[in-house]
Amino acid sequence: MELGSITTFQPRLKVLNRRQALAIHTAALEILEKTGIKMEHTESRDMLAGAGGRVFDKDWIRLPAYLAEEAIRSAPRQITLYDQLGNKAMPLTDENPFYGTGSDTTFTLDLETGERRRCILKDTANFAKLVDGLENISFTMSMGNPEDIPKVDYIYVYAFAEMVKNTNKPIVFIADRGEDIAKIYEIACLVAGGEDQLRQKPFLLNYSEAISPLRFPEHVMDRLIFCARKGIPICLPSGSNAGGGAPVTLAGAMAMGIAENLAGLIVHQLAAKGAPFLFGPNVSALDMKSAVVSYGCPEWSLTQAALADMRDEIYGLPIWSFAGASDSKVVDAQAGAEAMFSIITAMLSRCNLIHDNGYIEYGSTSSLEMVTIANELVAMARYFANGIPVNETTLALDALERVKNAGPQAFFLMDDHTFENFEQALFLPKLLDRNRYDNWETDGAKDLYTRSNEEAKRILSEHQVTPKDDAVLKHIDDLLKAL
Repeated sequence: MELGSITTFQPRLKVLNRRQALAIHTAALEILEKTGIKMEHTESRDMLAGAGGRVFDKDWIRLPAYLAEEAIRSAPRQITLYDQLGNKAMPLTDENPFYGTGSDTTFTLDLETGERRRCILKDTANFAKLVDGLENISFTMSMGNPEDIPKVDYIYVYAFAEMVKNTNKPIVFIADRGEDIAKIYEIACLVAGGEDQLRQKPFLLNYSEAISPLRFPEHVMDRLIFCARKGIPICLPSGSNAGGGAPVTLAGAMAMGIAENLAGLIVHQLAAKGAPFLFGPNVSALDMKSAVVSYGCPEWSLTQAALADMRDEIYGLPIWSFAGASDSKVVDAQAGAEAMFSIITAMLSRCNLIHDNGYIEYGSTSSLEMVTIANELVAMARYFANGIPVNETTLALDALERVKNAGPQAFFLMDDHTFENFEQALFLPKLLDRNRYDNWETDGAKDLYTRSNEEAKRILSEHQVTPKDDAVLKHIDDLLKAL
């Protein structure tokens, strides 16, 4: 049987057709042209006005559609993030999903006691080290706002320094204002070996947020313009959550969130044409009973898949997304169900940079165990998304013939084909349990939470992060002391 080369079909999730995507895009442009945005940053407002925007009511400005179209054309179609050693780590294109953690939680689950407590700087270090040791978690974020830092105004500088010390993977960072992002940039230049090296091989990406509906505060735009001019990749998702900061209908929430993203993109490209910008608003849902913005709801996964469709149909830009999070207060069946739902949908949609893995309690609490579980779930989702290779080896006709000829007691476990191919052909879990009951009981009858707790402890104890140069670390420590 001569097959030749057969391309493997890889399953995709699609939720919008082209007419739907165009309608949402047109609505977003209409919001910019007719409703306008509230731009509180003078330099940004002046740039927009100089490019053709029409200012009204002091700091509101209407933006013609051509500004958005020009910005979309000038933004790069691919953003590549490197690790801190200078190796290509995350080529963000339409076919490449990368998963990472989140930021800014108030609480974390203590790895030793299981108690929910306030985050400290050591937690940021532990999350970064854990991520460094997990093969399917590609980037780190702080996973908390530490309460024990010396100077609260520089909370994000301390968090960034702690991540740099404990991982060599790419970092997605938060900043508050121009002063602290400048310090973070200084640390990043020390790690990369200089400004030119950092621009050529960026290992960091800034996460910033506009405020829905349609508001762009001064400090947000300071960060946006800083990143544009320094060549630091940035995303600017707004809180266009259905029923809260945005219309309750998903199409309306998406249209407004996209309008906010486009406004940010316009300023970004006016500040530095061709600077790297990651597209995508956050369109979750405000729970009408609890007034919580849900992290486990199907609405968020659905809109992220829709945004991937709009990338494919219209924008062509890499997109920001979320997965691996839950509204559950503990790492339980609800947490696992919600995490897997968002992980598989983000994978099948081919979202690009996928954050928030490891969140519980609607983003208020972080969990090392949850990140460890997410690592396994991403591996399972990736196996599914890779599809079924069809070729002479995988069809296994020769193996079938050998087993047939070996007699009635023969089966495929005994054939060389199985031993040569099982590691590639099958999904082999490391954390999920498939033992027979007696063996599971003998091993301590451990549930998934217990196994994930033990695995997180093992990685933190055994994993060795490639250390930074002593001179770089001293420079970082001196910078922190001088704050």
